[in-house]
Amino acid sequence: MYKFSLFFFLTIVSINLSAQADRWQQRAEYKMEIDVDVSTNQFTGKQTITYYNNSPDALDRVFYHLYFNAFQPGSMMDERSRTLPDSDPRVGSRISKLKANEEGWHKVISLKQDGKETKFQIEGTILEVDLASPILAGKSTVLEMEFQSQIPVQIRRTGRDNKEGIRYSMSQWYPKLCEYDYQGWHANPYVGREFHGIWGNFDVKITIDNQYILGGSGYIQNPNDVGYGYQDKGVAVKHEKGKKLTWHFNAPNVHDFFWAADPDYKHTKMLTSQGVMMHFLYQENEKTRDNWAKLPEIMAKAQGFMDKHYGKYPYKQYSFIQGGDGGMEYPMGTLITGERSLPSLVGVSVHEWFHSWYQMVLGFNEALYAWMDEGFTTFGSGETMKYLRSEGLLPAKEEAIHPHMGSYRGYFNVSSAGYEEALTTHADHFTTNTAYGVGSYSKGCVFLNQLQYIVGKEAFAKGMLDFYNTWKFKHPNANDFIRIMEKTSGLELDWYREYWVQTTHTIDYAVKGVEKGEKSKMTNIQLEKIGVMPMPIDVVVTLDKGEKLYYTIPLRIMRGEKLQDGDQAYEKAAADWPWTHSNYTLSIPVKSKKVVSVEIDPTKRMADTDESNNVFKID
Repeated sequence: MYKFSLFFFLTIVSINLSAQADRWQQRAEYKMEIDVDVSTNQFTGKQTITYYNNSPDALDRVFYHLYFNAFQPGSMMDERSRTLPDSDPRVGSRISKLKANEEGWHKVISLKQDGKETKFQIEGTILEVDLASPILAGKSTVLEMEFQSQIPVQIRRTGRDNKEGIRYSMSQWYPKLCEYDYQGWHANPYVGREFHGIWGNFDVKITIDNQYILGGSGYIQNPNDVGYGYQDKGVAVKHEKGKKLTWHFNAPNVHDFFWAADPDYKHTKMLTSQGVMMHFLYQENEKTRDNWAKLPEIMAKAQGFMDKHYGKYPYKQYSFIQGGDGGMEYPMGTLITGERSLPSLVGVSVHEWFHSWYQMVLGFNEALYAWMDEGFTTFGSGETMKYLRSEGLLPAKEEAIHPHMGSYRGYFNVSSAGYEEALTTHADHFTTNTAYGVGSYSKGCVFLNQLQYIVGKEAFAKGMLDFYNTWKFKHPNANDFIRIMEKTSGLELDWYREYWVQTTHTIDYAVKGVEKGEKSKMTNIQLEKIGVMPMPIDVVVTLDKGEKLYYTIPLRIMRGEKLQDGDQAYEKAAADWPWTHSNYTLSIPVKSKKVVSVEIDPTKRMADTDESNNVFKID
């Protein structure tokens, strides 16, 4: 009996560990049809989801996001936006002032599971559903819903009639199944940010006044019916007023679906050399005409760079659509405000498309790892903007040389002011928008640029590609990324993730002095660790005739060192630096009288909070 029980127990443990190791993914196949009334800004909808339970668990409940419900006075988003000390000015108290016909809402008329009625209730922006029967591990079920919705006045991301006059920016617009993964259900209320979703195929039919031009996720299935430039050949045809037209989209292997609509959109397109059809939809006027006309060529160049350095974009289409309240990423497209200067328009377009790599393909849980989604995107878009400037497609500027300078400044400012919070904080639970924004975008970006400093450019570049190709469509977490970088660099890096992500400890190293060693031909360089966070240290020693000597001092806990960093080779210091020790002596085989200066971190990729003590000059 004992042997059987032990065997059974070990078998179950083995199965569960294997399931976790394989990072199983749920899947949801959507079929939706909606009919939009542009006079009332409401629509009726039918939704059928085939839900595949690939987890090892039986599920007796499911949850849906009802994002529109956030745009009602008294909602969690309304309360949070009015009480934060640095509220997003796009929201502020606007939700609290919405009139009945300006609010957003979803009403669920019916919800059946495999033809049987379910019990459900709405709690703010979450629909809680008790299933008619459990969905067993490895099985699927069909969920059929009828619903009615009202599109809110555009406040944050989604809605109607944005500040530039775009009629509909339709993101977070449908009842969307919450994600269930190895960490359980993620039925987070919509308070302000961020998102997590299930991959699947979306088959969507949108019936709307035929004067509207649409774009969004997915490929148009009936191009000759809708016209407006979606046909492969022929001239766009305007349709007779007063009638409706159905647009049929199919978006394969995505975890969300967005669309936008306006009667005055101009639609242009361009095929990139990588085979991606780019669509551009915008209202043409004196504020948009010239810059949007230049955008296609620049974005085609950008895609070539992004594919080469970060992995191949897997879809055959991407749409840049004027709408929303700034810039927001979605599968196969983005909503961006369009009345911008050319550098601003290119910058937001690059940034939002770059989210396709990290949010749409890798699929980070943004609520838990916002710093990975936004930080990795900020890093990659910064490198891409540097490339575009080097190609003469945008005006040169100082940050073309150091493209992440702004991220370092943002991090330093928040850290020194005492507003910083650990990156492990849930996106909705930061106590200020500043702490969230700088942490996620700036500190997340610095995480990567500083990691490149630790492992070297070649290992870093290989690691970025390996991470994408290994973990695409699998919802990786921070440890998954670090493990890839450990494999490509041969270094132990868990300490770096733990310090940078889980704490707010800062880095500060100093050159204390230079003195003659015990042997006349040796020079001792005294270094000091002042900050709490340990780092490997790169040191450049400049001699009297201009010669430079490059050394690297690895941390003992790295179990190795970087000896090559792009074109720069390093000499390894005689001993590793234990993180417990505040002082270190770097002995070099050079007479002290020949040393002119000593500098820590000459490439300025280490986020040293006090650079005033990084250089020691000898008179």
